Amino acid sequence: MAWFCSGTNNTELIENLWSAGLIKNKRVKKAMLGVDRDHYAPSSPYSDSPQPIGYGATISAPHMHGHACEYLIDFLHPGSRVLDIGSGSGYLTHVIANLITDPSSPPTDADGHVIGIEHIQELVDLARENMGKSEDGRNFLKSGKVQFVCGDGRRGWPEGGPYDAIHVGAAAVELHAPLIEQLKAPGRMFIPVESEEGEDGLSHVGLGGGQYIWVVDKKADGTVVKEKVFGVSYVPLTDAPK
Repeated sequence: MAWFCSGTNNTELIENLWSAGLIKNKRVKKAMLGVDRDHYAPSSPYSDSPQPIGYGATISAPHMHGHACEYLIDFLHPGSRVLDIGSGSGYLTHVIANLITDPSSPPTDADGHVIGIEHIQELVDLARENMGKSEDGRNFLKSGKVQFVCGDGRRGWPEGGPYDAIHVGAAAVELHAPLIEQLKAPGRMFIPVESEEGEDGLSHVGLGGGQYIWVVDKKADGTVVKEKVFGVSYVPLTDAPK
């Protein structure tokens, strides 16, 4: 179904995703309408498909961005701190910034922020450049509401945490412990994982189970609950290329 949702402009794309039921939450729809994908996807911005952005990275299909926001939406509000791992061209970072900003007041990092982390400096620079293409993007950067940093996303970014929500945009080989540690209690992580998790609760690599999105909840008492929700295909969360 998703392949038939492409549009000729950003509004048509998002409206098609909404009509198809691939976006269901009105807040998510509004946030995505507020970010023109033409600023972030270099070839076919209004196609509902993943697109290469260079350096072996991709921007996910817009319906996947919608899914990610909807699974995290209860933790995305003014005041939230969010970590976007594998932030790539910066698109989803911008959408999340919309979701944690009070439209009635100027953006400020004092009431929450979203940090996009990439292990490739050129992609960090690209995300900043892309966000600078719109007035609200420039305001997010200037205020500190949005920050892009270079680092190993598998280790998170403790300086900006703890986080109400963590989004991981590349497939990990395990549920990395530092990311769970950096979640608030309560908090939620949306992460594609390449390996299956066995009955012993440990990650087992190479079992041929494919990639799945896992939703990881840290409850108010610190208990961690993990749920496998659907199969996906993401580029791997790896070391930076040599």
